[in-house]
Amino acid sequence: MLPEVNATRYVTPLREGGSLPGIVEADNHGTYVVKFRGAGQGPKALVAEVISGELARRLDLPVPELAVTHLDPIVARAEPDEEVQELIRASAGANLGMDYLPGALGYDPVAHPVEADLASRTLAFDAFVENVDRSWRNPNLLIWHGDLWLIDHGATLYFHHNWPRAGNVAQRAYKWDDHVLRPYATNLATAGPALAAELTPGLLEEVIALVPDEWLAEFDFPSAEQARAAYLGHLRTRAAAWPAWLPGAAA
Repeated sequence: MLPEVNATRYVTPLREGGSLPGIVEADNHGTYVVKFRGAGQGPKALVAEVISGELARRLDLPVPELAVTHLDPIVARAEPDEEVQELIRASAGANLGMDYLPGALGYDPVAHPVEADLASRTLAFDAFVENVDRSWRNPNLLIWHGDLWLIDHGATLYFHHNWPRAGNVAQRAYKWDDHVLRPYATNLATAGPALAAELTPGLLEEVIALVPDEWLAEFDFPSAEQARAAYLGHLRTRAAAWPAWLPGAAA
């Protein structure tokens, strides 16, 4: 299970995020960037954050610690912004927190070259989860204490926005033309297939099991168990078909 914390204070919104995430303090003395279930993207963005983020962690990619962050709407009382108040009230209960990295810098591909194997594994991972949000325009990468960190995976797994069609796109190729790490991913020919081999059914089942039932029970399926089975079936199929989606693999 993911760690669980209770939000004790809403600190400030992060307005550069389309879903209006916010920084909160929690009862474990930690500080988190919270993605709210009441935001426009809804709980599916939180599902994608957990599955993709925890999969990346198990593939030895650097992702800040995730935690289920329980929110009492009373924390909104001190927030003067009515939009934020409404968002917090709509997000009572379990939300998704990501460990806050104080002082982290936004990634600049010119100023921050990335080691070839890390860049290649990151690109291969993004290809598997179909991450459309790692371009040079919006890399969703941070530099913290000199190291690269991967953040914001709510836009991955976009097959789950259309389950009736999901089976038809399980082998969809990944468009990597504007991937921010493409210039550094010079080991992709070896690191890509190696990462694909690590995408075992057991690993996929493990990360899917981390998603709270209530986020899965709100849409598309009669039960959380059926939703988990659907995610697992799709991702198993995609993992097995890696030459179809991994850039350059079929060349």
